[in-house]
Amino acid sequence: MKKRICALLLAGMLLFAFGCSAAEASAEPYKMYLVAKSTATEFWKSVFAGANAAKSEYNVDLTVLGPDTEENYEAQNEYIRQAVADGADAIVFSAISYTKNAQAIDEAADAGVTVVVIDSDVNSDGVVARIGTDNVQAGRMSAKAALDTDELDSIVVGIVNCDVETQNCQERERGFRVALAADRRVQDIYTVNVPTDAELARQAARGLLLEHPDINVLVGFNEPLAVGTAQAVDELELNGKVREIAFDTNPVCVELLQKGAVSALIVQNPYAMGYLGVETAWRSLQGERFDADSLIDTPTSTITRETMFTIESQKAIFSFD
Repeated sequence: MKKRICALLLAGMLLFAFGCSAAEASAEPYKMYLVAKSTATEFWKSVFAGANAAKSEYNVDLTVLGPDTEENYEAQNEYIRQAVADGADAIVFSAISYTKNAQAIDEAADAGVTVVVIDSDVNSDGVVARIGTDNVQAGRMSAKAALDTDELDSIVVGIVNCDVETQNCQERERGFRVALAADRRVQDIYTVNVPTDAELARQAARGLLLEHPDINVLVGFNEPLAVGTAQAVDELELNGKVREIAFDTNPVCVELLQKGAVSALIVQNPYAMGYLGVETAWRSLQGERFDADSLIDTPTSTITRETMFTIESQKAIFSFD
């Protein structure tokens, strides 16, 4: 009798365990959309690699969308509305426009969609978590890299930045300027704003350098802008004469860092942004709560020609492999 009872209990336990496993296996995966600022740059390819890694780990149905350029906020708004209409459980989002993407995100949140922001913020109270670079600190880091020289007694700065509606780049410039203000060597700062496009940034940087030949520090505050400004320095044969501070790890900038046209790279971790964006959305859908007013900070590092071949720098440069 005891043996029979034990056998029945064991069978019940196995049935319960099997039932739970079957329920878990048959559960529909969460439907998520990642709406990026672009699909064309190395930065976003790394974001997608991280997001796809999290997609596999958390069994998420992930759709990745983004415009060709980091100017088309209207396309982003359409993608957001498409996600809502498709029954998305969550949207992982990086805003081209802090204000002009806000209504679409508000509508998504009002429809019950969980919204997690990565990289670039949006003016919405519907966001449950924010993930990315501490951009003000990244601006200070770029200033430190620019000013870390004893060769310049007088410093004239050129800034090539994107549209004023792009929140992350504006925060970088703010941190950069605060750090510059503390150095007495800084005499003048010239700024130009252009669409986020490498060729337009090259033209703008070239014009800035020709119009103000006393510029000896130049910065581009995201990957396409950094590529264009670095190319301008190289074309004008100002390698070593102008301290070019670039963002991210586009192969062009990495090559020009080794060549000397770029003095330092401020390297974010887009892979982590993509991974954490999907993971955090999944955890939020599981009932976990986050403080949307506190940034989930992904690491940022400074890489110079002298440090680019260290193990840590190589990991930062090739973080998506």
